[in-house]
Amino acid sequence: MERLSEKSQQKGIRLGILGATGAVGREMLKVLQERRIPIGELRLFASEKSVGKKLSFCGREIEVQALCSSSFAGLDIVLGAAANPVARRYREDIVSCGAIFVDNSSAFRLDEDVPLVVPEINPEAAFSHKGVIANPNCSTIITLMAIAPIARLSPIAALSASTYQAVSGAGAEGLSELEMQMEQWAGGERGELPHNAFNIIPAIGGAEENGFTSEEMKLQNEGRKILSLPDMKVNCTCVRVPVLRSHSISATVVTKHRLSLDRVRREIGAFPGVVLLDRLEMGQYPTPLDSTGRDDVIVGRIRRDAINENGISLFCCADQLRKGAASNAIGIMELIMGRDNALRHSSIPA
Repeated sequence: MERLSEKSQQKGIRLGILGATGAVGREMLKVLQERRIPIGELRLFASEKSVGKKLSFCGREIEVQALCSSSFAGLDIVLGAAANPVARRYREDIVSCGAIFVDNSSAFRLDEDVPLVVPEINPEAAFSHKGVIANPNCSTIITLMAIAPIARLSPIAALSASTYQAVSGAGAEGLSELEMQMEQWAGGERGELPHNAFNIIPAIGGAEENGFTSEEMKLQNEGRKILSLPDMKVNCTCVRVPVLRSHSISATVVTKHRLSLDRVRREIGAFPGVVLLDRLEMGQYPTPLDSTGRDDVIVGRIRRDAINENGISLFCCADQLRKGAASNAIGIMELIMGRDNALRHSSIPA
């Protein structure tokens, strides 16, 4: 598939956002404004309960529309920030009207004919689409941004990761629930300890037959697809923590070839979209607060694994509403628009 035509670019992109009133949809609007993407028409879609609401964009108030099969006629791109059933229901309507569907749900990520794209890692995959491009899981994006520089130096044979995921990963409801519980506790309403505010939950998503959760399987399967490493062994545990925004991941990779830590640090520090913060002796390392509200993935705590001589451990943080969702989807859109000149890319070694 080609990039959008010059004619479409000159007039401004005709854009729709599916699920515009949710946490990711609202973040998409914010990122679009920040990046000053030329938009000729913007249509906002959400569930029936949100129809008629108005959202601010570039000094204008735009009314949320109801969804129907003809909602997407005349659009160039539709950004999906809705649940799987909504994405599946409207996929054919979007594609049949000639628009490109950049979808943030998990509905199509593992489909063979749907590219799964992180612009800094596999931008070329975006141009093999057949009308749908999938945005990866938030923890997958953040983890792969940290380890893709290592994969440039040597193929990764195995990945072991533990995620520490903020409540905003559960949407606006997760944020409001934690904020309410913290306010109640601060106001003296002690009672029973709140489920989220003073707890961690070592299970995100539904239970799978193999003992993993659906969130953990996303990181396993999506990472292999994006890095083109189908034989990479992946083991992970996904944990919800009482943090408002930004996910953190502790990861250990085992590489085919032994790499020097200095070389790894140089490659990570030079990777687009990554900030190296790795001075433990000075108290400098990634934290969720450092990454909140920005698109960079912050990487630090780089060290030799104590078990495997080819293993390298690190810690990374990123705002999952931005790089883990909205900003990555808009980055894919920018690829299609031809606004990807700043990306530096080299192939992953075989």
